[in-house]
Amino acid sequence: MTVGGETFGGPGRVDLLAAIGATGSISQAAKALGVSYKGAWDAIDAMNNLAGEALVERATGGKGGGGTRLTARGEQLVKNFRAIEQLHRQFVAQLDAHAGDLAADLTLIGRLNMKTSARNQFFGTVSRVQPGAVNDEIAIDIAGGHKIVAIVTHESTASLGLAAGVQAFALVKASSIILMTDGDGARFSARNRLAGEVSRLTPGAVNTEVVLDLAGGGTIAAIITNESARTLELAEGSTATAMFKASSVIVGVPG
Repeated sequence: MTVGGETFGGPGRVDLLAAIGATGSISQAAKALGVSYKGAWDAIDAMNNLAGEALVERATGGKGGGGTRLTARGEQLVKNFRAIEQLHRQFVAQLDAHAGDLAADLTLIGRLNMKTSARNQFFGTVSRVQPGAVNDEIAIDIAGGHKIVAIVTHESTASLGLAAGVQAFALVKASSIILMTDGDGARFSARNRLAGEVSRLTPGAVNTEVVLDLAGGGTIAAIITNESARTLELAEGSTATAMFKASSVIVGVPG
């Protein structure tokens, strides 16, 4: 489902939102749909970032000390998706009656939908294009009043049609993120800095995935070593800053 250039996903993600609305629990919703708890949170992070506002939020109080619930925007999305889904089924049925079997073309369309391995996906609007001698600096405003700066070639600027006011995606791999705590007075060359609160830590054999909640409902994930996580004394509720170079940002535009 894409509305105004914002891609929210297909039935799987909407089913996840609906299950969260029904159960008030990420874990129960994930179990009902047969996905992992982490996979459910990853999908929610992506949807919140791409929507430009929170679709799911934490609820305080209640049994067990709280849970999760859909925001008004999340409830509206589920409702509208179901309505559009019904209309789409009717449209395809009518088209199929006149055009024959659509299976082959539908399969092709599915293959044309590009997916990315970048953990962090942000959607926003280009606010500035600064031409350089070889490359251009692109500033993209995202939800929460944050700004992401990317360095791309002149050719990429032209081919993507990047200009002020154009909607664009900013993709950043979690492995490209550097986390900093208590960095007052420190100076770094990284162009992008997003401060937030640690919401989740997922330790692995060697590395730990750290997710920061950003102001405005977005999130950013970083992959750091377990030793770095211990050294920084990261814990849920602590604050940290995610830093990454402008050259680590991949820019795309809606198709």
